[in-house]
Amino acid sequence: QVHLVESGGGLVQPGGSLRLSCAASGFTFSSTTMRWYRQTAGKERELVATNNYSSGTTNYADAVKGRFTVSRDNAKMTVYLQMNSLKPEDTAVYYCSAVGMLRDYWGQGTQVTVSS
Repeated sequence: QVHLVESGGGLVQPGGSLRLSCAASGFTFSSTTMRWYRQTAGKERELVATNNYSSGTTNYADAVKGRFTVSRDNAKMTVYLQMNSLKPEDTAVYYCSAVGMLRDYWGQGTQVTVSS
């Protein structure tokens, strides 16, 4: 059974940093592309970052490029999102997703609030 659990969210001041974690289980993590999304009330879920298992490459939304870094630890079956220079517009619920299987899987999300 696929299970994704995000953690690391919280309240941070503008310019601050947070590191989100997503612990995975129930599938072959090392051969699965992992993504981070975010969503605010009334808006569609937005793709933030992708960690491609096959190529080892990463991709980012323009809004976070240069500030966020996605990485993975296959031994720990965990994907991370390091978020630096946070802005109020980064406030959202952040979700990790395992993609490319018969269906995509999602975690329950973790709230990130950027405010002074």
